[in-house]
Amino acid sequence: MANTPSAKKATRRIARRTAVNTARRSRIRSFMRKVEEAIASGDVNTAAEALKSAQPEIMRAATKGVIHKNTASRKISRLASRVKALAD
Repeated sequence: MANTPSAKKATRRIARRTAVNTARRSRIRSFMRKVEEAIASGDVNTAAEALKSAQPEIMRAATKGVIHKNTASRKISRLASRVKALAD
């Protein structure tokens, strides 16, 4: 348990940041799930639109430090290649 006032403040700050990061991670997963569902249904236009909206959200999470930059790029790349394969 935190004893000093600064340690107590740090604990409160960590709790706030954890809540924000959890919400961001959940938001990323929701956007990615929409792309996955569009790919599964075979609808090219819906999949492309979902990818277009998911891309900035994933990169924003990388900018904010929720996920690593390379992880974000990898996720976007894999989704984009699957959408492109669906279009062909």
